[in-house]
Amino acid sequence: MQSQNISRLTKLFALGGLMLLSLNAISQEVPSPKQSKPIAIIGATVHPVSGDDIPNATLLFENGKIKAIGTSVSIPQDAERIDAKGKHVYPALINAFSSVGLQEIGAVDMTVDLNETGLLNPNIRAEVAVNAESQLIPTTRANGVLISCIYPRGGLITGTAAAIELDGWTWEEMTLRAPLALAINFPRITPSSGGFFRQSREEQIKTRDRNLKELAKAFADARAYLKAKDAESTSGTFHETDVRWEAMRGAIERKIPVHFFADEESQIEAAVAFAEREKLRAVIIGGYDAWKLAPLLNAKKIPVVVTKIHRLPSNRSDAYDALYSLPKKLYDLGVNFCIADNGSGEQERNLPYNAGTAAAYGLPKAEALKAITLSSAKVLGIDDRVGSLEVGKDATLFLSSGDPLEILSQVEMAFIQGKRVELTSKHTRLYEKYKKRYGQ
Repeated sequence: MQSQNISRLTKLFALGGLMLLSLNAISQEVPSPKQSKPIAIIGATVHPVSGDDIPNATLLFENGKIKAIGTSVSIPQDAERIDAKGKHVYPALINAFSSVGLQEIGAVDMTVDLNETGLLNPNIRAEVAVNAESQLIPTTRANGVLISCIYPRGGLITGTAAAIELDGWTWEEMTLRAPLALAINFPRITPSSGGFFRQSREEQIKTRDRNLKELAKAFADARAYLKAKDAESTSGTFHETDVRWEAMRGAIERKIPVHFFADEESQIEAAVAFAEREKLRAVIIGGYDAWKLAPLLNAKKIPVVVTKIHRLPSNRSDAYDALYSLPKKLYDLGVNFCIADNGSGEQERNLPYNAGTAAAYGLPKAEALKAITLSSAKVLGIDDRVGSLEVGKDATLFLSSGDPLEILSQVEMAFIQGKRVELTSKHTRLYEKYKKRYGQ
C-alpha cells in the first residue's frame, strides 16, 4: 500500500511538473488586430529584393496591402507616419523548412506534435497542429522571420505542408496557404555505415526496397481510388471516401508540388526519377549533394531548398565548408534554390545568418537575401503575396537598423499583413531582467 501511494505521488508530481512546463511554454505576446488606418514608413532605404534599392523612400500600406513605394508618395492625411530615416525596410524573411508551432521542447514528448505513426499519412495537415501560444513564435519573428513553411514528419508520406504567418490567435488566422505541398521522406538508396544503433547493410537494403514498393503502391492505389471516385456520377457505383487518397489529389493532379526530403546523390536522383514516373511536380528538401546533379535538376526544372547550412559535412572526405559553399555552387550551376534553417523551431531565428554564411563563402549578397525572401516564396508558390516589396503584395515586412544578414543588425518593427506585431519575447524579458541584476 505504501509503495502504491508513493507511486501515485510520483505520478502527481510528474503531472504537476508537466503542467507547469506547459504554462511556462505559453507566449505572453498578444496577437495584433487588423490594420485600421494607412501607415507610411518615411525616409528609409527600401529593399524590394525584386528590384533596385530605393534610398530615402516612403512605403505606404493600407488594409494589409502595399499601396505605394517611392520618393514622391502621396500620404493620406489620416495615415500613421513612421520616421525611419537611416533605417532599412525589407520583406519578411521566409523559412522554407520549419517546425515552429509544432515542436516546443524536443526532450518533452507532450510539446512535440511532429510525427504520426505509420508509413502513409498523406491526410496529416501540418497547419491544424500549430500551437499559436508557442514561445518560439515571438522569438523567431523578433529577427524578421515572419513566415514559415511547416511540415509533418515521420513515415514515408508525412502529410501536407503549410505556409504560416507568425502572428495570430489560432491556426486558422496564422495560415497563409495550405496545403502547400505533399511531403515525402524518400528512402535512402545507399546503405549507411557506422554510428550508433544502425541496421546492418542487409537490413537497410531490405527496408529500402520495402519502402520503395510501399511508396509506389500508395500512388497506384490513390490514382485508382481517385479514378473510381470521379466516375461515380457516370458509373452509378458509390465508393467510400478515403481521406488518405483524397489528400493526395492535389499532388497527383499537379496542383501542388511534392517535396522530397533527400540529401545524398543517389537518393535525389531516385526521387527525381520517381517524380518523373508519377508525373509529379518535385522540389528537393535538403539537397546536400544537389550540386552533383545540376544538369538533371535544371533539365527537369526542380528547385532545391538548402537546409542545415550550419552543420558538419556528411562525409569524412568533404571539405569543412561543404555546406557553407553549397549555395554558391548551386548559384554558379544555375540551379533554382532557396535557403532554409535546420527545421528545428528553437533555432529558426538564425535563418538570416545561414544566408549570411552563404554570402561569406561566395554567394553574392543580393542573392543571399533573395534566397530567404523572394526565392523562398517562389519555391513555395506564395510569391504572389509575399517575398518582395511590390505594390499589391501583402504588407508583411520589417524595419531594421541594418543588413539582416549581419548579426549586429536589430529588427525594430515588424508588420504582418499590415498588422504591427510585438517584438518582445521570453528572450527580451530575460534580457531586461538580468540587465537590472548587473545594474545593481
